[in-house]
Amino acid sequence: METADVALMADDLSKLPFAVGLSRASRRIIIQNLAVSLGVIALLIAASVTGAIALSGVVLLHEGSTIIVALNALRLLSFRLPEKTLAP
Repeated sequence: METADVALMADDLSKLPFAVGLSRASRRIIIQNLAVSLGVIALLIAASVTGAIALSGVVLLHEGSTIIVALNALRLLSFRLPEKTLAP
């Protein structure tokens, strides 16, 4: 189990497509969240260094971007497989 890519904990193979779909969706959302957070941080650093935005404003915008990233990740809770992948 330590070296396996997938470890099945039951005999029900019908849940495998859901697990694969969820992992692919998770990867997409992780990449989106990384891009958003790193992009916002880069912009806020530039704005802070140039003095375009006060430091308190930069902190508020950073916390806002953190909330956006968390809300984006919560989309995984409503993950469902598309109907076309369920058909044989």
